[in-house]
Amino acid sequence: MAGNSRGTSPAPPKASDDPLVTLASLPGVADSVDSVRKGVDRVYGHRGMRRRSNEVTSEAALRGARGSAALSGADWALEEVRRRTDFGVEGEPRTVGAALRLTAEAGQLLSVWRQSPLRVLARLHLVAASGGRSPEEAEGRQPGEPADETVGRPRLAGEPVDEPLIELALPDADEVAGRLDGLSRLLLAGTEAPALVTAAVVHGELLALRPFATCNGLVARAAERIVLVGSGLDPKSICPAEVGHAELGRAAYVAALEGYVSGTPEGVAAWIAHCGRAVELGVRESTAVCEALQRGAA
Repeated sequence: MAGNSRGTSPAPPKASDDPLVTLASLPGVADSVDSVRKGVDRVYGHRGMRRRSNEVTSEAALRGARGSAALSGADWALEEVRRRTDFGVEGEPRTVGAALRLTAEAGQLLSVWRQSPLRVLARLHLVAASGGRSPEEAEGRQPGEPADETVGRPRLAGEPVDEPLIELALPDADEVAGRLDGLSRLLLAGTEAPALVTAAVVHGELLALRPFATCNGLVARAAERIVLVGSGLDPKSICPAEVGHAELGRAAYVAALEGYVSGTPEGVAAWIAHCGRAVELGVRESTAVCEALQRGAA
């Protein structure tokens, strides 16, 4: 995690051995990092936040889940998400329900993430794909639910992926396993890179790999949230990047991801900047919530 050396985690490596620090030095990335930091500081200093932080956190969670679901094809109005309790096992209700569950679960996994990111990713997929039930409990799954053996683990050779938004070439299972292991090692080694850079890389890698049979976008955005919260940048989880990603639009999201997958310095920097802009829009959303709370309108 960015800047984290608590517990048994090793000390951060030297910058020369830290690839995330290298990414932080790409043109324009420092400006994005600085802009995000200033925006986050402003919303944390808002009077409404200081007085009613629990309410702001709850509202940010709801709006973040709505945004993540929208990017996965279930673009419901906020009030529809707020009032509904019937999230089924198929179609858009299932997607919205999965996004809500992931947002709730993410905050419970911070300590585990510091010790085993891969365990957290498996748990996030389990929560998204099987409603939080174990594979054993999912034996009585409803039509349309993923097969038990695909839930909570990376896909195997030959297993299909249902992720209609992302049409990039799909890495094979061996590449997925290798890159997930590399990502985990990188995170466990520690980094001095800004939280935004780490979060963007985690998000981008998971979208590029699509390691699970389903729900990869939802899991990737939940993992981004975990990094932003666990790094200390957004400890109360009030800056929902998912809101910003949805506001920027699916086309811009995919285009930015294509830049990341290209591996070019320009493409990777553009993806990090896109993620930074999403966080800033999440900040704007929560600032509006703070102001509404002050007026007694929310």
